[in-house]
Amino acid sequence: MAHTPNTGAPPTLPAIPPQPSSPTAPTTTPAPAGTGTSPPAPPARRRTAFAEGVDQLRHAATTEPGRLRVIGAVLAALVVTFGAVTAWQMTDRAAAADAVLTSSQPLTSDAADIYRSLADANTAASSGFLAGGQESAATRDRYERDIATAASKLVNAAANAAPGSASTATITKLNRLLPEYKGLVERARTYNRQGYPVGGAYLRYANEKMQQEMLPAAQDLYTMENERLRADYADAIPYPWPSIALGLATLAALAWVQRRTYLRTNRVLNHGLVAATTATTVVLLWLTAGHALSRSHLDDSYDHGVRSLAVLHDARIASLKARGNENLTLVARGAETVKVGDTTLDAYDHDFTRDIDTLAKGLAHARRLADDDTGAKPVTAALGNMTEWKKRHAAAREQDENGNYQQALDMVIGAKGATGECFDAVDKNLATALEHEQAEFATAAGDGRDALTGLPTGAAVLAVLGATGAVLGIGRRLSEYR
Repeated sequence: MAHTPNTGAPPTLPAIPPQPSSPTAPTTTPAPAGTGTSPPAPPARRRTAFAEGVDQLRHAATTEPGRLRVIGAVLAALVVTFGAVTAWQMTDRAAAADAVLTSSQPLTSDAADIYRSLADANTAASSGFLAGGQESAATRDRYERDIATAASKLVNAAANAAPGSASTATITKLNRLLPEYKGLVERARTYNRQGYPVGGAYLRYANEKMQQEMLPAAQDLYTMENERLRADYADAIPYPWPSIALGLATLAALAWVQRRTYLRTNRVLNHGLVAATTATTVVLLWLTAGHALSRSHLDDSYDHGVRSLAVLHDARIASLKARGNENLTLVARGAETVKVGDTTLDAYDHDFTRDIDTLAKGLAHARRLADDDTGAKPVTAALGNMTEWKKRHAAAREQDENGNYQQALDMVIGAKGATGECFDAVDKNLATALEHEQAEFATAAGDGRDALTGLPTGAAVLAVLGATGAVLGIGRRLSEYR
């Protein structure tokens, strides 16, 4: 059987249909570097909780219940903030007013007493020296009492001064100088009783230490305590503008919310919001009236207390210095001189004239500041005593310059008709005026402090009640949507 040879083209096979594409995208292999293909974009960063909270709040504010919740939170925050700021500011002012009454002003008076006691001790020492062996027990007791008073006041000032402050350094200096001064006076007294002229030199040296070191240090202490007193006044009397502004803003917000509620519901009153408004109004009125009353009393305590006390203290110090220089004029007997123009004058008598002029100006100023007869009467009497003092001093100086030393001495420290009587009368009347003005200050400053009593606590309590009322008032409206 014959076969056909296999020499022709192969038979054509039917075409294979294309395969459908897979729904899953094929994994792409990252292109190698340098091919120009950009890397894929990083995944989106997750939003913060704060941003999501803002979105939720914005979404909630598009509905009336959401808006009410926001309004309630803002009202509560406003009322609480108002109460907190009021309590904070009034606490500071009450503390400053209390410091004026119980700390800074008494310490200022103590500093003035230190100066007065030192100056009076110096005067008593010179008076006792002039008396020689006939020094009276009263003069000696006066000197010892002044030294003890100065030491006691220094201890009190040291206990109330800030550690490391300038006041502490000044007090330390005075505590060091005081026993040195006492030692010089005792030496002068001892030599004087024995009749040695060197006693006068010791007394002049003691007076120099007092005038050039101790009294300037005491004056510095008085000045620093006065600055502290003024700082306490500056903290106590400023208007609490932040509290007042917050109170007015809170009342305006409460009024707006109540008007909004009325326009939407036709209900005149919302008990919770009315309670919040009432509490805020009470705090604002209490704040305004209480602080205004306190400020008025504190201003009065400064104008009719502190200012008068300062002038009277200065006048009393001037009288003490004048008396000391008058005595030292007789102790020195012309050993100390000063040149004024072409004229040579006794140094201590020149200082007496300056001090007595300062006293005259101080008494005239104190009489103008006196706001009642009780305060003016002793000042007027002191003016009369000072006038008589100047007359007697001029007569004593005339006797001394004419060589009548004993007559001049009797006219200065004698038992009757001496300048010492005038000085004692001036000092006594000034002490009476100081006592009156101190009482006036204490009354006015006490009223100023008491006007703020309970205000910080009351403001905080009422603010909490007001915030609670605002929340309840808004909650009442929210319940209508459930």
